[in-house]
Parts: sequence; structure tokens; C-alpha cells
Amino acid sequence: METERTDSKKRAFRVGEKFTTTIEKVAHGGHFIARHEGAVFFIRHGIPGEKVVVEVTSTGKSFNRGDVLEVLEASVDRVKAPCSYAHRLGCGGCDFQHISIARQRDLKSDVITEQFARIAKMDLKVTVEEVGDPLNWRTRAILNIDGSGKAGFFGSRSHKSIQIDDCLTCVPELKLAEITSRNWQPNTKLEISANKLGDRMISSSKVIEGPEKFVEVVGENNFQVSHSSFWQSHKSAPTVLTQAVMQYAEIQSGDQVLDLYGGVGLFTAAALSAVGATGRVDLVEASSSAIGDAKINFENVPNVNIYLGDVAKIMPRIGTADVVILDPPRDGAGQLVLQQISALNPARIVYVACDPAALARDCAFANDLGWQLTKVRAFDLFPMTHHIEMVALFTRSAID
Repeated sequence: METERTDSKKRAFRVGEKFTTTIEKVAHGGHFIARHEGAVFFIRHGIPGEKVVVEVTSTGKSFNRGDVLEVLEASVDRVKAPCSYAHRLGCGGCDFQHISIARQRDLKSDVITEQFARIAKMDLKVTVEEVGDPLNWRTRAILNIDGSGKAGFFGSRSHKSIQIDDCLTCVPELKLAEITSRNWQPNTKLEISANKLGDRMISSSKVIEGPEKFVEVVGENNFQVSHSSFWQSHKSAPTVLTQAVMQYAEIQSGDQVLDLYGGVGLFTAAALSAVGATGRVDLVEASSSAIGDAKINFENVPNVNIYLGDVAKIMPRIGTADVVILDPPRDGAGQLVLQQISALNPARIVYVACDPAALARDCAFANDLGWQLTKVRAFDLFPMTHHIEMVALFTRSAID
């Protein structure tokens, strides 16, 4: 039987080495934490509480990485992965297919709590809400084409392309099996997307099959979306996030709304119907493709102002805002942008985040500026993966 080292000095591990340990808890990024002989390991394909055999996959000064080779004592939440490519040597797209879907959401809640405790020094507990079927939700995917012209996805933390036949998380409209059956130009990437109207687009730096632009429908609003413009991957995400944002924003007739990182105008369209003819929406976006689409989407709408450029550079041109909505990239908005938002003194800030760590960091910045996290929701818009989408409401702290 193996014993744990009691001395404080950590020994060096080598890649390929195997040992037995017990998984402690979930970590940010789809990994699980375990310890062995004084060293910290980030483990893939485990579940907290399981006794497992681990193979070391990489080593470092502060932590090491490993994969579960064998489960000696399984969690009651361990299930057979629905996809044959969801294993340690397979596709790297899904981290959690070996875990029951309800436990996946609980683990994501644990990650949110841990990130906010560590980064923002806050005790935050939030339920990750279920959004539809855990399979057949993805409307956008990026395929890697290997040297033989075959399509696949990268393995986890790897540049090795794993050839696939199909993907169970993709919507049927992508017709992925038909794409993977064809030969493509070697050593390239394919971006594929589909909309509710049944259109499919395939691009590789430019559109090579399907329409140049999509029409996406959310409620009563139609949006032009070009192939290089951002649009949410989950088929239900635009509706779910719009409803959550508008619930928190509480926009009144005549309000001036600022939509930062606004893309093609998903939240602008919803805000526009709330502000009425006497209100205004300012949309700021750095992508020229998305701005081009937004100008079409709000053509002949006089109370929408559209700005192309980096948010931090555009903000000094914005004079006032009653409500600020922001949906930044994965690394968050950052301290400067939050300072610029705070200077406008809006009544509410509604923050859409796809990384709890970035949101926790920005929450700490906001607290320092006199804002408090008033409400927050989390959505399982990337089931079978570790990713989480959150919507947070900030209001002025009571002391102000």
C-alpha cells in the first residue's frame, strides 16, 4: 500500500509515472484537485471522492497534471459517456461527459463559489440553471483539418487532431457527419454554423459553402450575422441571456443605455424596445464584422448610436448612461473599463460573463469603486463542458 510523504519537500515526478490517490474537489478549467506525496495535481476525468489510478501527463514547479487511468472506487455520479470520443485520449471538447448532468451543474456551482471566495473574497452560492437538453445544443463549431484532409477536434491540451464521425453536442442542422465524411484542404480549420431557419455556413477564412450571412431570430427581432461575427453557440442562449439581462436592467422609457462589447446588437435590440422613442442606446464593439452587421440591423433607427473600436478608447466619448450592459470576452472587462463605467454613475450595471474567474476579479474591482453585486444567475449553456455563463447585477453600495 502506498503511503503519503510527511516531509515538506516535494519530490520530482516524471511524465508517465502512475500512482493511486483520492480526488479532492473540482477546480476551475475542468480539472479536479488531488495530492500525492506533498504535490498538487490537476486531474482530468475524475469526480470528487473517487479513488483512482493517475498517470502523470505534465510536471511543473507549483503543480502537476494527470489523467485518470483507472477508477478503483467510483462516485455514484459516474456515468458512461454518451460519446465514444469522450475519453482521456480522445476529443478535448467535453470535460464532463463521465459525470451525471445534475452533478455537472453542482460542480460548476462549486467552481463559482471557490473563485469568488479566492479572488473577490466573497461568499457566493448560486445554482447553475439547466437550459434544455445536454446534447444537440451547439450551433457553432470549429473543426481542425489534419494533414490527410480529415476533420476532427483537438485533444485536451494538445495540438493533435482527433478524427471524428459526428459530435453529439452539435445540433442536427450542422450535419456534422456529412462534413467529416469529406476530404478538405489539409492543415486548415473549418468554422461551421447553423441557424433556426435551417441554413448552414462553412468557412475557412472566408465562406466556402452556404450563405455569406445568416438571419438569426430572437423573439420578434431579426439579426444579420456574418460568418466572422460573434453569436452565442447554444441554440437557446440568445433568448435566455436576453431575458436575464432585461430582468436585471429594469430599463425605463427615456433611459440612455450603454451596450458594451455589443456584437451585432442582441441586447441593443431588447433595450431599444424598452427605452422607447425618447431613449437612446449606444452600442460599442471592436469587431468590424459585427459592427457592419449592427449597422444593417439598426439601419434607419435614429436612437441607436454605433461605435467601432476598443471599448476603453471609446468610453471617453460617452457622456452619460442610466443602465450599462456589458458582455466582454472571456478575460473580462478589466479595471480601466470598470472605472470608466463607474464614472458615468449609471443606476445599474448588468454584466454577462463566460468565465467565473474573470467575473470574480471584476467584481472585486467594482467593489473598490463603490458597487456591490446585488443579484447573479448562472446558466448551463455549455453542458458536458466546464464552461458557465453568468449574468450579474451591480448597484451602488448602500454607503453611497
